[in-house]
Amino acid sequence: MSNLSKETEQPCDVGAACGAIELILQPKKKDLGGFSVRRVLPTQARKMVGPWIFFDHMGPAQFKAGQGINVRPHPHINLATVTYLFEGEILHRDSLGSHQAIRPGDINLMLAGRGIVHSERERAEVSCVDHTLHGLQLWLALPEIHEEAEPGFFHYPSQQIPHTTVGGVSLRVMMGSAYGLTSPVKVFAETLYVEAHLQAGQTLILPDTEERAVYIAQGKLRAQNTMLNTYSMAIFSPAQVTLTAVEESRIAIIGGEKLARRFIDWNFVSSSKARIEQAKQDWKAGNFPKVPGDEADFIPLPE
Repeated sequence: MSNLSKETEQPCDVGAACGAIELILQPKKKDLGGFSVRRVLPTQARKMVGPWIFFDHMGPAQFKAGQGINVRPHPHINLATVTYLFEGEILHRDSLGSHQAIRPGDINLMLAGRGIVHSERERAEVSCVDHTLHGLQLWLALPEIHEEAEPGFFHYPSQQIPHTTVGGVSLRVMMGSAYGLTSPVKVFAETLYVEAHLQAGQTLILPDTEERAVYIAQGKLRAQNTMLNTYSMAIFSPAQVTLTAVEESRIAIIGGEKLARRFIDWNFVSSSKARIEQAKQDWKAGNFPKVPGDEADFIPLPE
């Protein structure tokens, strides 16, 4: 989804607690006109966790018939977007000619590389009735060797995502390897993304990786002696960490290898400020490719 304002970094309440926790981020709720987003990354306190540089929790939003998500074509460079829905549906189109409905449980990965344009709307069958949208959208910074790769689009239906139970905890390994499973979803650096559903009293040991964090989309957990509330993200040190669900909880575990500093401006991410400036001028000049079937509209560069 497009970053709808020029200011990408959002204010978060920041705290710290036990030695295993480096930071606790509590995002502010931002109204985007008809639905809300909680932007957890990037913030002034923390820009990235592993290769993850952008983390939005969308909704849950209730739409009346005739309303819904309607994000006009917009560009990206030097990153990959990852979209995952708990409820609802988004229609993805891009300048490669991709035309794909994203449904709950699917993973939609779009490799921007040297440049791509996409839109996120809804099929008429969805928007003509009352409906709900709820999900996560994340951006991956690409290793420098992949920043200018050929753009690509990869869609993984829900049934292709491996799942298991660990100590009774139901989990899915969305990207990377953890808990004895490896996801088929394409990665560009060491990357971790796991979704887990815990019942009250259940515990889960976090997988090891260079950097890692847990976002609580629903419920409440305890990490060592620290309480983690709904919509908070805890960023952990490399120590072994056991999570305990205080109530039924749904969480996202993200992380991976630490990448060098990245710059972010609107929908552009790069290791080079000059590359971002070039992309901005290219978008203003109309030099990006069009989205087949959605050529007439676009989001202007914020000034």
